Amino acid sequence: MTYTFNETQMAELNRLVARYPEGKQKSALLPVLHLAQDSFDGWLPTELMDYVASLLHIEPIEVYEVASFYSMFNLKPVGKFMFEVCQTGPCMISGSEDIIAYIQQQLAIKPGETTKDGVFTLKLVECLGACGYAPMMQVGKIFREHLTKEKVDSIIAEYRATVTK
Repeated sequence: MTYTFNETQMAELNRLVARYPEGKQKSALLPVLHLAQDSFDGWLPTELMDYVASLLHIEPIEVYEVASFYSMFNLKPVGKFMFEVCQTGPCMISGSEDIIAYIQQQLAIKPGETTKDGVFTLKLVECLGACGYAPMMQVGKIFREHLTKEKVDSIIAEYRATVTK
């Protein structure tokens, strides 16, 4: 597939690159990767990363290195809603292991997988910076805190309802 930003996306790319000094367009890589991922199905196939590299006049490997390092970038297709569950110490001590197992059971997927209907993806991530609210996960830009099995059931139902409308 060939990827090309539309006029609005190109304007945003130019705005992002303009934040940085001439010749330092690589500095815009993180926000441009977000733009690309948000613009094309929520993930970054190799062809899309190559396109980003060409726009920023950098080598494709420079894009791959960044995209593969940060958990906020998806290198394979993901569901409409991604459950990013924290798996670091404070969340584990507070029961995130049980929450992860429960989500796997309820959605019949393992970490890194997407439900057959394409609605949910389960992703394990490092610290989300909300240790006092453990166990927790992020869905989009929303933190879901003090998770219990009942809360997980409610969250799944809440997001599933938006798809069936």
